[in-house]
Amino acid sequence: MKALSRLNSMLETLDTRNRRRVLAQPRGLDFASNDYLGLAQSAFLRDAAQTALAQGVPLGSGGSRLLRGNHLEHETLENEAAAFFDAEAALFMGGGFQANQAIFSTLPAAEDLILYDALIHASAHEGMRMGRGQTSAFAHNDVTAARLAIEAWLAEGGSGQIWIAVESIYSMEGDIAPLAALSDLACEHDAILVVDEAHATGVFGTNGKGLAHGLKAELLTLHTCGKGLGVSGGLICGPRVMIETLINRARPFIFATAPSPFNAALVRAVLQDLQTDASLGLNALSRIRHAHAVARQIGIPQEALNSQIIPIILGDDAKTMEMAATLQAKGFDVRGIRPPTVPRGTSRLRVSITGNVDKDEISALFETLAHQQTEAA
Repeated sequence: MKALSRLNSMLETLDTRNRRRVLAQPRGLDFASNDYLGLAQSAFLRDAAQTALAQGVPLGSGGSRLLRGNHLEHETLENEAAAFFDAEAALFMGGGFQANQAIFSTLPAAEDLILYDALIHASAHEGMRMGRGQTSAFAHNDVTAARLAIEAWLAEGGSGQIWIAVESIYSMEGDIAPLAALSDLACEHDAILVVDEAHATGVFGTNGKGLAHGLKAELLTLHTCGKGLGVSGGLICGPRVMIETLINRARPFIFATAPSPFNAALVRAVLQDLQTDASLGLNALSRIRHAHAVARQIGIPQEALNSQIIPIILGDDAKTMEMAATLQAKGFDVRGIRPPTVPRGTSRLRVSITGNVDKDEISALFETLAHQQTEAA
């Protein structure tokens, strides 16, 4: 069949470029996941799960939230999350990708401008593609470029709402958005600042509330529950009118099976623990500081050391995958990242400092990496 032949040819082309993706089981020490607090397989979540089971919390939802899939656990989580993140309201969805689709496909109107960082996540791009708003990118983390883009749009007669869309920590760069300056810019132009806190939630900010917490701009934030929080799902937090609009208009919410009430109960448990015990976040920050110190010792540039995500850019696709395979063979689960996930010519090792490794293991990884780079030189 023509379609099968075409698809097979495409896969063969990916093979020749060292860009074909395959599924691989976890192996070795976890320097690849987003389990930044080490909660995903923790005794804490096992205990929370046993408690939820004993209380009869359903494992599945059975339908969309607007049919029979809504449950008290969903609503209680949303109320508690809104209080935790200091928002008027919250909405629990199946995941961060789905949540970003809902935000950008639903809230901006046709006359509005969505001004987004050039490195924003693919889920935001999907939402913008599905939506009606006008879109414009600005250079990564460049507030001056964002300001000029707004001024150009206004000079051309733009008169709708401005939405400024960024991530607080970028998933492949590991760098941090200049949120205070972006908040000031949003206030100047009565713009709404949309911040994807996927890689900050649980780790950064007071009690893990994220890096956007406390900004003075009108905020809409996304907190994914499958990274630092160790479970799954996504929480959209912001003005109540926006949350109500998503419930009534967002196709990724309306037509999707509701997240499991059981998952909602587990997320509730994590947020309650973060509210009362700062040790998880403090331990994560201590591991990150240690990783930065040993990375500097082997020559990793300072600009790569901003968060728990440390990119080691090798450039060449094949070299990147070979280095990742070598590290995996030595017991360190580090994954190679290639285009189109990252720009062409920037293939990299994405080292993630998770809650599943200790400081000695972090030191061992960077020592091994330094040795391998010396041998490859």
